[in-house]
Amino acid sequence: MGGTSEREFSEKLTRLQEKLNKRARDVHKKFQQIEKMKTESLKESEKMRNSADHDLIKIEKDIAKSKDLAPESKQRLQVEISALRHEIEEMYYQLSRKISETIIPVAEQINY
Repeated sequence: MGGTSEREFSEKLTRLQEKLNKRARDVHKKFQQIEKMKTESLKESEKMRNSADHDLIKIEKDIAKSKDLAPESKQRLQVEISALRHEIEEMYYQLSRKISETIIPVAEQINY
């Protein structure tokens, strides 16, 4: 007498299910935000790469047009440009990899 009825337990279970569903939706929204940030970061790193490449091409053209530079100077500058181009590619690769792997280490730490 006076104990909890089946209907009351059923209502508690329903409320618990609703709470779990809300939490799952919240987590899903946060994950979508993370994915959006990753996408934007990848776009920004691609933009950085393209901008730097465009600037290097412009400098190469200016060097080629320059009549005041000796051939040896042009060659040294070309070596520097080549090194810088390699550095830009390496930086782009590292940024892209880091952005892409951002969520993986966190997901591996979750214990079920």
